[in-house]
Amino acid sequence: MNIQTQIQLKPFNTLSLDVITSHYIEVQSQQELVDALAYAEEQKLNVMILSGGSNMLLPKEIHALVIHMNIQGIEDISEDEKSKTIRVGAGQVWHDFVLWTTSQNLFGLQNLALIPGLVGASPVQNIGAYGVEASEFIDSVQVYDRYSKAFVSIPVSDCKFSYRHSIFKDDPNRYVIISVTFKLLKHEDLKLHYGDLNTAVGEDRTALNLQTQVIQIRQAKLPDPKEYPNVGSFFKNPVIDESVYLKLAENFPNIPHYPQPNNQVKIAAGWLIDQAGWKGKKLGTVGMFHKQALVLVNYADANLKDVQSTYKAVQQDVYAKFGVSLEPEPVLYNEEGLIIKHNVITG
Repeated sequence: MNIQTQIQLKPFNTLSLDVITSHYIEVQSQQELVDALAYAEEQKLNVMILSGGSNMLLPKEIHALVIHMNIQGIEDISEDEKSKTIRVGAGQVWHDFVLWTTSQNLFGLQNLALIPGLVGASPVQNIGAYGVEASEFIDSVQVYDRYSKAFVSIPVSDCKFSYRHSIFKDDPNRYVIISVTFKLLKHEDLKLHYGDLNTAVGEDRTALNLQTQVIQIRQAKLPDPKEYPNVGSFFKNPVIDESVYLKLAENFPNIPHYPQPNNQVKIAAGWLIDQAGWKGKKLGTVGMFHKQALVLVNYADANLKDVQSTYKAVQQDVYAKFGVSLEPEPVLYNEEGLIIKHNVITG
């Protein structure tokens, strides 16, 4: 077991925050994970699970054992006429996995191409884009339950998936995701109703072209983290009651909106931020990207406090203009390596 100390995590978080952790280990197998967790228990260290680092806000110093998940592999589980079930290691790069599914004539995830991060993180946030969520194609999630100290498989029905939410967010210190089992379609069923995707795909209505168009749209709107450090979409799209939306639409009839179950409406956070004057605006070394107002960028060696100052200013301005609260997507950690809640502006 190779426990390292005083490790710089800047290369491992896409916002490129300067972070030193007291203890660090990369694990490539279930046994290595068990051994690392045992070490943390012996040393009385909190545990912080690191995946692709694309959805994290980290302080300058962390006193905990950071476990970097790198369990690989794709395994066939079963198939029938309509679908094929495969199990994917938590350490697989998400975008590479999506490309692989298309090459294997497996369908459903093409709308989720070019989302940064690893497969193991996909159930936590229930990642989604262009009208598709990962949970639609997840069959089960394999985890190590730190409470029972056992490996278990959690069926999709018990994962409590909803918009950007899952059981893994409800109890973040309990489960360590080892792999994710997907049930993918063997016949194309394109979802083109979201945004400008239908126009982009045009007459070439194939999964491969859909994937290509999603990639091109994302590349045109979203900055490469290697050039402009970011975590992708920084705020969740607010989901509000239909009655609240109708009142909002009286003053802002062009607000992009998407009907949801239970008389609710999802509205576009990027549009709200743009209308509040934050598209392309900076506060010190942190700002909202000039091509996509929903993306917060670290322009020059910002720290967590710099990031918080900017996104809180965005929250305040959006609330002042629309009366709508914005909730950040990335997970916020404290110096003990524990997840803490964001402050949300509510008036």
